[in-house]
Amino acid sequence: MLKIDTMKYLTIIFNLIFIICNTSSCKYIPEKDLNIPSDFVESIIPESGSKEWYELNHSRYEFEVKMINNKLKVNEYKWNINSEVSKLKISNGNLVGIYQGEWGGVLLFVPNDTTQDTITIKKGTIKFIFSYRNGIYFIEGCAHMGTSIGALYKIDTIDNKFLYSKILDFEDAPEAYTIYKDKIFIASHESFYVVQDFKKKLVFSKTFWCSLYPNSIAVIDESNVYIGIRSGIIKLDLSTNDNIRFFKYYKQ
Repeated sequence: MLKIDTMKYLTIIFNLIFIICNTSSCKYIPEKDLNIPSDFVESIIPESGSKEWYELNHSRYEFEVKMINNKLKVNEYKWNINSEVSKLKISNGNLVGIYQGEWGGVLLFVPNDTTQDTITIKKGTIKFIFSYRNGIYFIEGCAHMGTSIGALYKIDTIDNKFLYSKILDFEDAPEAYTIYKDKIFIASHESFYVVQDFKKKLVFSKTFWCSLYPNSIAVIDESNVYIGIRSGIIKLDLSTNDNIRFFKYYKQ
């Protein structure tokens, strides 16, 4: 009968695991290595509308996430009136988007030359204005009374006039966005989209974070993404399309 050197066998297995997990295919990054504060504890994801979800919805605390020096940073998010205003500086002035929820909003051009008039480009619920692929884009979105919609637009300037064209519609209102390696990541009212080459992919839909108001996105890599929400933070695994983890805030 063939004898097996157990220690040698285990050493070979360990080395294989080490090699595999040091290749680009090993995406998982332990939370302890990402500086998640100790007062965030992984919790069971509640069903929307449940007692546990209701408690999250009525939490006094909201949190934003950022990547700083390849480390996840979590801070308390404080809403103020400036949270509903987005700006983008261009050569001769500023594009200003104002979001007023169900009461609407507006996209303006405010010239540097104060003798010139402010121009109204578009009325709508303007959430974000940003530069992307040498162009200028803005995102609309509004969730109210059972309606949740949004859209991505491109702005062009022709003969000193601002024109806009719709690129994409969203079936759910965008709440937060970020750009990572030429992809646009969007956390909406209860869904998550990835936009690549101006084609959208709905990765998660009808999630528990409905009405928990996503406010920020931190991207570790193309698979591992964090979202800041009311009551805690969320970890998404985009490689599986079904892995959502929730880290609830517990005040010490």
